[in-house]
Amino acid sequence: MTAAPIAVALDAPDLETAARWAGLVTPHVSTVKVGLELYMRYGPDVIASVRGASGVRVFLDLKLHDIPNTVSGAARAVSRLRPAILTVHAAGGPAMIKAAVEAAPRTQIAAVTVLTSLSEDDLARIGLAGPADDAVRRLAALSVEAGATALVCSPHEVATVRAEVGEGVTLITPGVRPAGSASQDQVRVATPEQALADGADLLVIGRPITGSPDPGAAAAAIAASLRRSGPS
Repeated sequence: MTAAPIAVALDAPDLETAARWAGLVTPHVSTVKVGLELYMRYGPDVIASVRGASGVRVFLDLKLHDIPNTVSGAARAVSRLRPAILTVHAAGGPAMIKAAVEAAPRTQIAAVTVLTSLSEDDLARIGLAGPADDAVRRLAALSVEAGATALVCSPHEVATVRAEVGEGVTLITPGVRPAGSASQDQVRVATPEQALADGADLLVIGRPITGSPDPGAAAAAIAASLRRSGPS
């Protein structure tokens, strides 16, 4: 059975919990995601721990954002850990994105457009011309032109971004919540089924799975719902 196109966000309090969660969900999902907090606490060891014997794809979500030379060095440093995906902020500009792509040729560079925690009011306050769809579309086009082969956007912008960049670019969507789940600190959210229908390729899901009493069962249930809703 093919693993579901889900990246489980391993936002765990410690390395042992992250590795346990990864082991439980790996039979059902294609990818596990290591975020900034876990990586800052445990460093490169976390990648080997969550990858385990399964060899599951690791999405290293560091959202690098600095001058091109610094991002180049950082991307080169983590590329030796063989992450499948590494994030950078699209707002860092085309030279920065290109630097990451060139420094980590065996890792897919995913440009983060607009964080899912930001509302329209937030965008206006930080000076990013909106509405969110327009800001995301501009950053998506800029990123792909600079060499990014993946983009991170909320489910609300997936259809717009797909129309902008066409096929062949991986669209990764955080802010995915199964029906009935709390949105927590995410603002622009959708169900897994809707996000895939709109054109997403990889769904980032964290607390609805890892906050469950049985993360493996929760991952299996979401994977099964996606199979039922997919093309027959």
